[in-house]
Amino acid sequence: MSQIRRIDLNAIVSKFPSVEYRPKVFPGLCFRLKSPKTATLIFSTGRMVCTGAKSIRQAKDAVHIVLRRLKGEGIIAEVGAEITVQNIVASAVLDRSVDLDRAVEVLDNIMYEPEQFPGAIYRMEEPKVVILIFSQGKLVITGAKREEEAAMAVERLYAILQEEEVLYSP
Repeated sequence: MSQIRRIDLNAIVSKFPSVEYRPKVFPGLCFRLKSPKTATLIFSTGRMVCTGAKSIRQAKDAVHIVLRRLKGEGIIAEVGAEITVQNIVASAVLDRSVDLDRAVEVLDNIMYEPEQFPGAIYRMEEPKVVILIFSQGKLVITGAKREEEAAMAVERLYAILQEEEVLYSP
């Protein structure tokens, strides 16, 4: 995420016709890059949100590229920005399947309603993340602010599931 001064979104549209901007549907503009393959949402407040990056470094690079392009077209005067990571979304695959019904019995902070959603929603306290757990052993981790937090969450969850005998071979 990045914050700069107010931006004229219509000026961006006039200089970059490939951007997506439908103000009646969404207040921001979508500036896509092919390399790194990302989408940066730009709001008139100057706030930006970069999505789709495969790493924090790639997200920062994408924001800097967008800022340089905007500066190059005279839309903004400066390129500097404060970039903070708000949310990392990561995925992982365990080497085993997960008995979600048993997981609900033995874990705290877990919700599983198979009629509503096929995965269990586990709210881990440390690190503070939310993990979607699917019976095939697939995981989606959200809420981490550092890549290490996402990796630690997977390791801790695996240890807990193993200790509680929730894992099994298909």
